[in-house]
Amino acid sequence: MSEITWYGHSAFKISAPQAHVLVDPFFAPASGVTVESLGAVDLVLVTHDHGDHVGEAAPICRATGAMLGAVVGTACKLAQAGVPEAQILNGIGFNMGGTMEHKGIRATMTQAFHSSDSGAPAGYIIEMPDGLVVYHAGDTCIFSGMELWGQLYSIDVALLPIGGAFTMDARQAALACKLLGCKSVIPMHWGTFPVLAQSTEDFQAQLARVCPGCDCMAMRPGQSLSLA
Repeated sequence: MSEITWYGHSAFKISAPQAHVLVDPFFAPASGVTVESLGAVDLVLVTHDHGDHVGEAAPICRATGAMLGAVVGTACKLAQAGVPEAQILNGIGFNMGGTMEHKGIRATMTQAFHSSDSGAPAGYIIEMPDGLVVYHAGDTCIFSGMELWGQLYSIDVALLPIGGAFTMDARQAALACKLLGCKSVIPMHWGTFPVLAQSTEDFQAQLARVCPGCDCMAMRPGQSLSLA
């Protein structure tokens, strides 16, 4: 059984008994977590190089010995920020459609439509050792290729931005769930800044209309859920 913890914004920890992966470790103060209190981390995945996604990636890798996964270019930038090169997957990072494995965690990089000063923005399909499949979209709009990823993978949980302004809004995210065919969704990238959506209510209403078979698991920062 795996456990998912949301630390606010786009930061998640996905844990199985034998492996722990952290995505976009920019922690909301309300989550109550720090680098020191984070616990075990085996793999850190970064979707793009904006500060509200890179977050504490470098100090976490140094403190825990975790490997870092990022697109080529962004991986180099994070090495310059202090991630030891020996702790970067594939030495230089990887790229769209590529899959890397560490401690039984398989991470496949997907495209995302956003901006990034280095490399390119990305998302990840994360296959945990116990079989749980999680899609972290990164910062992106909706795009038709999501349907192809849904055909290739049986996605248990999609982590989708709903905030608008910089990413998908509620209406796009609801349709994204239909394209992905995901069983459940956890909305992210909302409430952090005034320009973003401040609740999940609109998204839940849109999801009920567009993709009623998908379960919305709205979380609060610091909350954990167990998933079989």
